[in-house]
Amino acid sequence: EVQLVESGGSSVQAGGSLRLSCAASGYTISRPCMAWFRQAPGKEREGVAVIDADGTTAYADSVKGRFTISRDIVKNTLFLRMNSLKPEDTAMYSCALRESLYCGVRPLNGASFGYWGQGTQVTASS
Repeated sequence: EVQLVESGGSSVQAGGSLRLSCAASGYTISRPCMAWFRQAPGKEREGVAVIDADGTTAYADSVKGRFTISRDIVKNTLFLRMNSLKPEDTAMYSCALRESLYCGVRPLNGASFGYWGQGTQVTASS
């Protein structure tokens, strides 16, 4: 059974930084496509960043240059480094896993991910 457990969310001042972690277990592919999504109250879920088997990444335009997705293959952990946080980054952040090596032509499409964590709250206040 695939399990995803996020951690690292917190409340910070705008301009601050956070690193989110997602501990993954139970999957069969050594380096599956994994991603971070976020959802703010009253808004639709948004794909934030994705990474596939060979380390190729993709980002939402709203976070390019500020957020970095990475993974530790040995520790089976996905990370999201968030710098220069803005109030509009406030949301529940969830990691997701797709049991395939590559993330496809629409990598930030949440419908293609079959496994989700419970989420961790990030709040950036001005």
